[in-house]
Amino acid sequence: MKQLIQQVQENVIRAKDFYKEFRLYDFASYSINYLTPKDTFEKEEHLAYGLKARQRLDLYRSKNAKPQKPLIVFVHGGSWQHGNKRDYLFIGETFAREGYDVAVINYHLAPEHIFPAFIDDIAQAIHYLNQNQTKLKISTENLILMGHSAGAFNVMSVVYSAQAKNFKYKDQIKAIVGLAGPYHFDYKGDPLAEHAFDLNISYQQVMPYYFIEPNQIKHYLLIAEQDQLVERRNTLDLDIALREKGNHSHISIIPKTGHITIVATLASLMSHYFKTKRTILHFLDEALNP
Repeated sequence: MKQLIQQVQENVIRAKDFYKEFRLYDFASYSINYLTPKDTFEKEEHLAYGLKARQRLDLYRSKNAKPQKPLIVFVHGGSWQHGNKRDYLFIGETFAREGYDVAVINYHLAPEHIFPAFIDDIAQAIHYLNQNQTKLKISTENLILMGHSAGAFNVMSVVYSAQAKNFKYKDQIKAIVGLAGPYHFDYKGDPLAEHAFDLNISYQQVMPYYFIEPNQIKHYLLIAEQDQLVERRNTLDLDIALREKGNHSHISIIPKTGHITIVATLASLMSHYFKTKRTILHFLDEALNP
């Protein structure tokens, strides 16, 4: 009983630290976005991929598009309960600078909406992009799904979940990039996650780890060296599950980054000082030019 109380207390402290860190990140993202160059992309804001208020995305079209015209679909983190596409202008810019078009997605948030609502949103957004690619002047032939934290779980679950059987665009996905993602954990009793899931359903019926199927997608799993929030075994377990099915999987540990800073270091202002962007660009080149 004493051990259980201690574990609960540790979880509460961890939750408080996360919210403190994420508020600092929210403030920092405003500054990063303000200082981010705006001349590498053309932007369309608040495109409706569905009828509900949160079903919106921002599209960044590169002014220097690659020959393959790849499209990155980026999904933000935030413990499934906060986060907004407007905070990630720096993501759109940093990859548009390198020739990628980028769609940054909003999705429904917990606790009002729980799994699989946010997975359905991502699938619907991809469907919208596919159906409107001519109008939007993009191509979905070479899709790259990328997510941070809860967003990494979301993009992985679009392909690996019970809902994935209805997802029609797996063959167009060249790579999935997960940054500090939680892919294999029990959300019951977790103060950062339990509000986003039906606690009457076991995590074995939800986690992407349990739904891996063979395919040709390349999986790139990034670990923040100093991550104090998402346990490293999430990535290690998923890597094993992918490889057991014969799928491609590559893990990279990014030095000098924590759970939040791993995504912040993608900003053009900071990317020269960290391995994050260089590592991802190398991976994407490998995926697009096998």
